[in-house]
Amino acid sequence: MQNESYKLYGADISYFTGKVRAYLRWKNIPFEEIASDAGVYKEIILPRVGFPVIPVVIAPDGRCLQDSTEIIDTLESCHTGPSVYPDTPRQRLASLLLETYGDEWLVIPAMHYRWHYNRDWAIQAFGALNAPDASAEQQREIGARRAGPFANAAVLLGAEPHMHSAIEASYECLLADLSRHFACHPFLFGDRPSIADFGLIGPLYAHQYRDPKSGDHMRKTAPLVAQWVERMQNPIPLSGAFLPNDEIPQTLLPVLRRMFIEQLPVLADSARHVRQWIMEHPDEALPRVIGKHAFMLEGREGQRIIRPYSLWMLQRARDYYRSLDSENKAETDAMLRTVGGEVFLGFEDPPRLARAGLSVKVAQ
Repeated sequence: MQNESYKLYGADISYFTGKVRAYLRWKNIPFEEIASDAGVYKEIILPRVGFPVIPVVIAPDGRCLQDSTEIIDTLESCHTGPSVYPDTPRQRLASLLLETYGDEWLVIPAMHYRWHYNRDWAIQAFGALNAPDASAEQQREIGARRAGPFANAAVLLGAEPHMHSAIEASYECLLADLSRHFACHPFLFGDRPSIADFGLIGPLYAHQYRDPKSGDHMRKTAPLVAQWVERMQNPIPLSGAFLPNDEIPQTLLPVLRRMFIEQLPVLADSARHVRQWIMEHPDEALPRVIGKHAFMLEGREGQRIIRPYSLWMLQRARDYYRSLDSENKAETDAMLRTVGGEVFLGFEDPPRLARAGLSVKVAQ
């Protein structure tokens, strides 16, 4: 299988295509990328998946894989070579947490900057993707129709007008933290990209590096982050090693701390809402969104939708944490307390979740 080519249906402007593409390149898995225009959605994605989504990977044996995390996990299980998952407890847990941060939290600045600074460019790019042979004017019309739900999602995810300055302040601090880290290490945990790097590359490549105004800003204010993006997009396959002795770099601690300050309280409140919803709707399928709740960012309070899927992502880290023996758990507990991870230590899990298409369901 390893010598046969996969098909990656995606797009340069797609958040999660960037994650999967970078993984395939580093893992040295042969693949052909097919831009997902309207014809691809009609002829390939809708018949195979059942709903419009990218990325989608078709394996040489015909299997259809969807969801970036499950794509990577499936390919890790059937391709040999170095793993993107560290095999030591602190690095493994931290990498799972940071994948959740990249996938499920950095979507806020990614969507904010795209739709509030790069909107015209994004609309044209959506049109060009969906109708590559159309005129520029037709592409803009098509792009405006196709991009509407994505633009609206920016506000639903928390980028309300009064939150813009808070989102930008948080993102600027993240760029500064990552710049200090990449001055010392080429990737998050040493010389090899981890699942955490692939989680962060989704937003930091497709939106913040490629979108013109955001990309100019990154290259000017955080050139070391831009260089990491370029390393992730053009890696030396299967190369490098994680830091020895299960080391968590000191320069990475501020990034973990930021996740625990910003995202973990939101996930804890999401779990509370999910538990309550399930109790009140015992025989109903868990919806993709269950209302809104408040969140805090840089001292400002906003509102955002409650997405149970984010809890499925965190569940991966929770499962790993619970699997640790007492000695390893004590070491990870000490690391978590160093970065303000008490919310994770005392996290009240919802009922077990399983992925179901674009959302999740209560596992049976």
